[in-house]
Amino acid sequence: MSVGKPTDWGEWKALERHHAEIADLHLRDLFAREADRGTRLSLEALDLYFDFSKNRLTDETLRLLRALAVKADLKRGIDAMFSGEKINFTEKRAVLHTALRAPRDAVIRVDGENVVPGVHAVIDKMADFANRVRSGAWKGHTGKRIKNVINIGIGGSDLGPAMAYEALRKFSERSMTFHFVSNVDATDFAEAVQGLDPAETLFIVSSKTFTTLETLANAHTARSWALDALKDEKAIAKHFVAVSTNAKEVSKFGIDTENMFEFWDWVGGRYSYDSAIGLSLVIAVGPDRFREMLAGFHAMDEHFRTAPIEKNLPVTLGLIGLWYNDFFGAQTQSILPYNQYLWRLTAYLQQLDMESNGKSTDRDGNPITDYQTGPIVWGQPGTNGQHAYYQLIHQGTKLIPCDFIGFSKASNALGEHHELLMANCLAQTEALAFGKTAEQVRAEGVAEDEVPHRTFRGNHPTNTILVKNELTPHILGQIIALYEHKVFTQGWIWRINSFDQWGVELGKVLAKRIIPELQSKEPPKLAHDSSTNRLIELFRKYRDA
Repeated sequence: MSVGKPTDWGEWKALERHHAEIADLHLRDLFAREADRGTRLSLEALDLYFDFSKNRLTDETLRLLRALAVKADLKRGIDAMFSGEKINFTEKRAVLHTALRAPRDAVIRVDGENVVPGVHAVIDKMADFANRVRSGAWKGHTGKRIKNVINIGIGGSDLGPAMAYEALRKFSERSMTFHFVSNVDATDFAEAVQGLDPAETLFIVSSKTFTTLETLANAHTARSWALDALKDEKAIAKHFVAVSTNAKEVSKFGIDTENMFEFWDWVGGRYSYDSAIGLSLVIAVGPDRFREMLAGFHAMDEHFRTAPIEKNLPVTLGLIGLWYNDFFGAQTQSILPYNQYLWRLTAYLQQLDMESNGKSTDRDGNPITDYQTGPIVWGQPGTNGQHAYYQLIHQGTKLIPCDFIGFSKASNALGEHHELLMANCLAQTEALAFGKTAEQVRAEGVAEDEVPHRTFRGNHPTNTILVKNELTPHILGQIIALYEHKVFTQGWIWRINSFDQWGVELGKVLAKRIIPELQSKEPPKLAHDSSTNRLIELFRKYRDA
């Protein structure tokens, strides 16, 4: 395994020298001198066509980036993850979200135990439960059929299933409603249950430890809301199920542990919606569609595991992102899906990328001071984004690499809508790459004093992921796994642990100290800094006025 700082490696230094040579090279010139660039700099795998020709790179760039991946021993890292080694070393855990979608006959061992049979036992249990809810065989306490499902979780226990439900809404059971409550702000819960009948509502409480502050606050509020109407503690067993590993706390809450769905400590929250955390999704789209999605995940897993570096989609996507992040100094990455069903995708990828690679300590415990790790991820679906922030991408002062995701077939074929949508997708990548010169603007008869304002410098890098079909469960699995493994590729080369999230914890600890200080009627103890002390005083004053 490669050791030391990446910036000390000869391969990194070679990329620095190469960047100095080509940094000012324009995409107009690259395309002018390479007639086959648009077809040559592309890859295909499964249902995805990946065009990376509109990037500020050459064949030599790709050669040097791949050499960097070899130096980092990326193949060794991939093998370690897939084999169940405890590469999450700060928590002494394996990293095996790939096991969640492995076929039944696979063998993946953690501490000597094949975990695959346990995974499929949970999937089968989820499928049986979902079928009972969907068919009406599972009834609420009063005998009414369940019509509303509310997932209560936060972070990976919310973003994943919420994103996937929206992405696959076309395939969902439309006689039922699905809601996702995560924010401890009471408004989130209040709006989710507005107009719902408690007798027809099922809550899924998703918390590995069953102690997460926000989730438990919402779960207890849901419990009170249900009991206010149903008047019987026994109703809890019919209107609440849990996704957790803490049977004691689940039982204490009143949920029958027979209706507790297990997952494992080798699944990180942001990688977990294809586990029992996705129970709401299984109910929404049905077990068969859920398994199709798992198969899409697995297909991309196998591509990532077996494809050589030069043919590997996630590796190539990761290397290109690293090129801009560390050599051009780009600090953000925009993800732009041209599909309304994917309106929650970027929010999901924010957590996947920023919680995974938002680290400043390397695997040896040393501070990272001379290179950047994870980018800031942002974006929203086209064409909405075009009328919001594309102006900054086109003519602003920042370099913002963009991923465009488009689909060859419409999810809903209405008139010429899909061609209009995809024309915008393709036009934006062309405009970003080539811009519009002052000469072109003048040729249109524009007044000279306006020419600078209507000139587009271009040379803005983009990737285009063109899906060969419409958005399906199988394709969603491919896309999510593509980005999971892109994040792994970058984190491994940066020599960080992409699978812990200690940065999330400090604020939680301090919040637990402040809660009783906000609730107390006694004079505040003023145990914090002067700013926090004053804000506590003012909050209490304004609240009680």
